Amino acid sequence: MKAIHTKLWRDLTRLRAQVATIAMVVAIGVAGFVGMFSVHASLLGARDAFYLDNRLADVFAGVKRAPEHLRARLAAIDGVSEVQLGNAMDAQIDLPGVLPPVTGRFIGLDLARVHADRQGLNRLTLKSGRWPEREGQLEALVSERFAVARSLKPGDTVHAILNGRLEAVHIVGTAVTPEYVFASQGGAPDDEFFGIWWIDDERMATAFDLAGAFNQVALGVVPGVPLVAVIDRVDALLEPYGAIGAVGRDKQLSSKIVADELSQLKVMGTVLPSIFLVVAMFILNVVLSRQVATQRGQIAALKALGYSDGAIAWHYIQFACLIAGLGVVVGLGLSMAIGRGMLSLYDEVFRFNSLAYVTTPWLVLVSTAIAAGAAALGTWTAIHAVVRLRPAQAMQPPVPPHFRATIIERIGLGHLVSTGALMVIRNFERRPLRAAFTVIGVSLAVALQISGAFWLDAIDHIVDVQFRQVQQGDVLVNFHRPVPLTVARDLQRLPGVIDAEPYRTELVRVRFNGHTVDTGMMGIGSEARLMRVVDETRGAVAMPAQGVVLSAMLARELGARVGDRVRLEFRLWTQTEAEVEVVDIVQTMFGKLLYMSLDAMNRVARDGEGVADAALQVDPLAKEQFWGAVKRAPLINSVFDKAASMESFNRTTSKNMGVFSGILTLFAVAMAVGIIYNAARISLSERAWELASLRVLGMTRAEVSVLLLAELGAELLLALPIGAFLGWGLATLMMSLMSSDAIDFPVVIEPATYASAAFIVLAAGVASALLVRRKIDQLDLVSVLKVRE
Repeated sequence: MKAIHTKLWRDLTRLRAQVATIAMVVAIGVAGFVGMFSVHASLLGARDAFYLDNRLADVFAGVKRAPEHLRARLAAIDGVSEVQLGNAMDAQIDLPGVLPPVTGRFIGLDLARVHADRQGLNRLTLKSGRWPEREGQLEALVSERFAVARSLKPGDTVHAILNGRLEAVHIVGTAVTPEYVFASQGGAPDDEFFGIWWIDDERMATAFDLAGAFNQVALGVVPGVPLVAVIDRVDALLEPYGAIGAVGRDKQLSSKIVADELSQLKVMGTVLPSIFLVVAMFILNVVLSRQVATQRGQIAALKALGYSDGAIAWHYIQFACLIAGLGVVVGLGLSMAIGRGMLSLYDEVFRFNSLAYVTTPWLVLVSTAIAAGAAALGTWTAIHAVVRLRPAQAMQPPVPPHFRATIIERIGLGHLVSTGALMVIRNFERRPLRAAFTVIGVSLAVALQISGAFWLDAIDHIVDVQFRQVQQGDVLVNFHRPVPLTVARDLQRLPGVIDAEPYRTELVRVRFNGHTVDTGMMGIGSEARLMRVVDETRGAVAMPAQGVVLSAMLARELGARVGDRVRLEFRLWTQTEAEVEVVDIVQTMFGKLLYMSLDAMNRVARDGEGVADAALQVDPLAKEQFWGAVKRAPLINSVFDKAASMESFNRTTSKNMGVFSGILTLFAVAMAVGIIYNAARISLSERAWELASLRVLGMTRAEVSVLLLAELGAELLLALPIGAFLGWGLATLMMSLMSSDAIDFPVVIEPATYASAAFIVLAAGVASALLVRRKIDQLDLVSVLKVRE
């Protein structure tokens, strides 16, 4: 083995603590980058395979009620390859042992085709049990997510109010379908209070008076045919029958939620890890360049012994690449553990047919190339100036910086500052770039810690606004059909009801200045208290007597402003059209919605004073009697229990976001330790002679330690506010990338989050300082002072 190779292994052994911390920083960057990207790629592949295997339709449409003879006309549309008609209706379900009723969406299933294994579009995959039979008792399949959430299994029996009639429903199996990966009534998915139930289509038609009719359409479209033309033709055919509006797969509710989830995962799982990798490479570059610079004398000795500049440069590049390679190997192993752990969480969420973690080869190659490139660059920036020197010059220590009074001394305040503080300030002024690198590295660690922890703050804010400010009622109910406003008096007669406020929701098409949007519209009483419109900055907004209020997201898409007049087309019931003035725009988090006063909406719709929704305030002590009465109310179609939904939402989001936030926090802590410890150790190496001289002159170990660590402490304190600002900027960037056309995520970072990030980084700094303090105590004064001789 050549002497230079022996030196390489000795250096790695002698600097093992620094090698380990640098490799740890690289490993964190590689693990996050490869692991999270691979999770996203694995989920994307599983989704596409699930959609393909189960034949997810290309176009979906809903209609109030249309005759089956339209099938031929739908099939005749250019580009349509397959037509599937069906019926779906929501109903109350009474689960044994569950106090509040839950909502089930009952869907007709063509059992003849199922048993013949000739399912069409949106195929069901049987996960447990068997297929229902047509004869005898009413049998059903239930969506697997709902069954798991409610511990339902084949053989269980529940009761449901189907079109006003109480029916016993016997569960014979569980299933999944691409049409309902996420089951939702139009808002966030809720597996505990909303499930999908498939029953015989003939029994379904009989129960809901839908014989010879349909209210759901799914179409397969020939690849390459523009969906816009097909959607327009479907809308034209169904419009006379109260069409909700046809949409492509990208806007179908479940598919859109899946796409949004994957998009948000891509941001969380790719943007942050990419930043981690960039920060890790920055740190690797800076730390290695400073580390190599401390070996100036050794480089000179190698030159004197006859080693060429290229051989010396290659030696140090090998040193850096071995450290980076160790980090890459550890990072790849860690990425698999993180990726599989994250994927197991998402498997519970998506429930595709199969989901396996796959590491994409290009990610491994890219991360390895970036790590090797950063290591080599960091080494070359430190060594290229030294290797050009002659051995005699290189063996001399670097020329000391030119003495200059500090800025404190120049402005006449030097007598107010201690000698030790002046030495710290002088070091800052003499080596500003070195201090800047440490400050930037630590501030980035703070920013990454904040970006991993603020999610829980944002979720708490969403819960507060949506469940405590907007929905101040305890329970929301929906009726089978519009009922008179006097329903409020009937609801107040239910046990425990303190107050009841009816409101109205309708599907509308909005047109303005060449833009068309299909969305929802809500009519709220002028003095509504239980269901309100809340602006993010202004708070609760009272509904004006005339005109319409637009959400900011809808206003942006339409290009509408206050004073403009938009055209409304009611899609169901009367199908009237009207032109109304935009009187206000509100900044809300969810949906492209319109709002009007209930009276104004009824006048515009010209269909009387019917409502189909109500918000209730219920006495908590009378909840049991109240739920019992609701379960016996045939007109109530579905219910929403705010307390139970809040609990379910918090439990689910806290688990998923808590795991993700915890991983990022651990990454940020490890990165902070790597930065601070290496900065302190290199500073000790650079200033060992100076510190040893001060010891000989009479300074104690504690006084010498303060001189070194005070500089590190000042850099830490300077990095904290910069890191807080960078954390806010990173959070803002991520939220803007995650916001979709349905959700405008808020940037909310509580003071406690800033404080915890600062505390964690300071704790990492203290731990690193204590480790370096031991090294100061162990300085061999004679050996260190001889080095300069």
